[in-house]
Amino acid sequence: MPLRAKVCVSSAGQKWNWSGPVKVTHVMKRHSVLVIDDSLTIRGIIESVLEKDGTWELIGPASDIEHARTLIRERRPDVITLDLAMPGTGGLAFLDELNGRDHPPVVVLSSSTRDDSEESAEAKRKGAFACFDKARLVTEAAKLMRVLHKAAGQTRHAA
Repeated sequence: MPLRAKVCVSSAGQKWNWSGPVKVTHVMKRHSVLVIDDSLTIRGIIESVLEKDGTWELIGPASDIEHARTLIRERRPDVITLDLAMPGTGGLAFLDELNGRDHPPVVVLSSSTRDDSEESAEAKRKGAFACFDKARLVTEAAKLMRVLHKAAGQTRHAA
């Protein structure tokens, strides 16, 4: 059976033709993430950044905490991103709810969690793995990916 030329693409986007057998030496683990944010625009930006990174499976965006509870229970994400300003149950109250339970690491993505803000300190006291300024989602996307990958490397925990 003749071998057909295949186009291979590296993680850096380089393309080349290959006609020989392929030996897989490393498979990058895909992590699952739940995005909790009531803004359709922000959810779209986060989804775009995650898609560009290529190592994330979006298990669903949740526009409110009630929907998020269901997705966490049913899909068990590796990481959660959480906005603090949510309708109904807010992000800080949700962190309180998660406290003491088995849950994935939570990375807070909020416009109120700028560097050294009181909201950021409070979110971390309530169990957030890290906080990231929502205004920097695009300009510092690589930094966000590093934070999310680090969070995904943590084990589920009970606080």
